[in-house]
Amino acid sequence: MQYRTIDCDQHVIEPPDLWEKYLPKKFHDVAPKLVKDKDDGDAWLLGEAVESLGLVAAMNKTPKTLKWTGVKYEDMHPGIFEPAARLELMDEDRVDAAVFFPPQRTMIYFMGQEKEFSLAGMQAYNNFITDFCAHKPERLGAIFQMPATGINDSVMELKRAREAGAKGVGLATWPSGEAILSAVDDQFWAVAEELAMPIHIHIGLTPPTVKTQKVAQKGGVPQLVAFSTTMSRMPVLFAEFIFNGVFERFPGLTIVGGEVGAGWVPFFKQELDDRYRRNRYWTGVNLSMLPSDYYLRNCKVGVVSDQFGIQNCDSVGVDTMMWCSDFPHHITDWPNSHHLINSMAHGLDEGKKRKIFCENAGKLYGFT
Repeated sequence: MQYRTIDCDQHVIEPPDLWEKYLPKKFHDVAPKLVKDKDDGDAWLLGEAVESLGLVAAMNKTPKTLKWTGVKYEDMHPGIFEPAARLELMDEDRVDAAVFFPPQRTMIYFMGQEKEFSLAGMQAYNNFITDFCAHKPERLGAIFQMPATGINDSVMELKRAREAGAKGVGLATWPSGEAILSAVDDQFWAVAEELAMPIHIHIGLTPPTVKTQKVAQKGGVPQLVAFSTTMSRMPVLFAEFIFNGVFERFPGLTIVGGEVGAGWVPFFKQELDDRYRRNRYWTGVNLSMLPSDYYLRNCKVGVVSDQFGIQNCDSVGVDTMMWCSDFPHHITDWPNSHHLINSMAHGLDEGKKRKIFCENAGKLYGFT
């Protein structure tokens, strides 16, 4: 098929029967459970946290009607969790293909569990998203979620992702399952490079001990702060890869920062090179290229709504940018994504526009 617009970041909300269908029966008593929130909406009970669906299934909401609670599955469009109906919604938004990320809060819940249950939860989701995308593989691409149960499990699931036809994998923490990058993680990077599997970090990494967090009871200021600084963790993570020599050792590795925008990148590249020049000798960091060159070769960023970044794409690095809608989360512009795209790209060279909104993702994910 001919691709015109490819979305590098959509999400699925778990269908009500996902865990019953895909999680082994011995874990059903501790699996996520559907409950009611304080406004009679549907929510997932994740341990002791009641996680409502309002902001992650918000495709028809306006700023005045948006709220965390009170949303029910029966009121959702089935395209939020079913593949055939998702294609209808993508058609309405003029999106030809997309890759899919999991419900993040549920993944964080599984990360904090006993090892066998934690791994089973991640694999259950990965099996579900494989089936979801098999409905129309030329348009729907799976991103497998990597477990936080140790390097052997991460490498195993990475290989399983390739065998299942996934387009890439997502990290919630470092592959070793630890809170910091270590030499052990090189086993994972080596296999990812060998298999040509892009690695995604969705906004940031979560320490494996962190549980899901509820919205502040008295106002949502902490959430607003978090939503307004989604790029803040990604520069640090890119710098970790660069200055720890990960890209030096694994030049074919690709790291994608999901939903982090691009407007900050030119300053970031400048700072990388400046700090390296001033501090490389006493810190003992010896790279064969400028740090900014590793960004341009090994990194990509997902852009939702970033007119500044798009208009300054030459300074960012056109080949590093990919558009995403974040559908059906609350920052999506569905079904008007092309109004946003045309606004952001006003006056932009058509070749550069096509790279950012189609070709870069098509090349990375094999939608060709």
